[in-house]
Amino acid sequence: MTKTKLGFNQNFEGAFCYLLLWLSGIVLYLIEDDNKYIKFHAAQSIIIFLPLTVIGVLFGGMFGVGFFWGRQFIFLWYIGRVIWLIIFILWLLLMYKAFTGKKYKLPIVGEMAEEESNI
Repeated sequence: MTKTKLGFNQNFEGAFCYLLLWLSGIVLYLIEDDNKYIKFHAAQSIIIFLPLTVIGVLFGGMFGVGFFWGRQFIFLWYIGRVIWLIIFILWLLLMYKAFTGKKYKLPIVGEMAEEESNI
C-alpha cells in the first residue's frame, strides 16, 4: 500500500478528500503535491462539492426560510432539498470508491479534476 506525505494509506486519504466535502479537498490538495491519486480526488471533491454546497445553502438555507412565507418559495425549498440529497449520495459514492482504490471519475467534473491533478 502506498503511503502519503501525511503517512496514511493512499486509499484512506483519498476517501478523506471527500469527508468534509470541499474543505478536506482543499486541505489535501495543498498538502499532497506529489501524489496524483490524492490530487485527483481532492480536485474532484473541490470541483463538485463547492458549487453544490453553495447552491444547497442558497436554496435550502436562505429560501428554506421562505417556505413559511408563501407558496412561491416552496419550489425553491424543494430544489434545495434535492441538491442536498444529491450531495449526500455523491459523498457516499465517492468516499467508497476512493477507499476501495478506484479512481472513479464523474462525468465532466472527473475530466477537469484529472487535468488539474496532472499539472
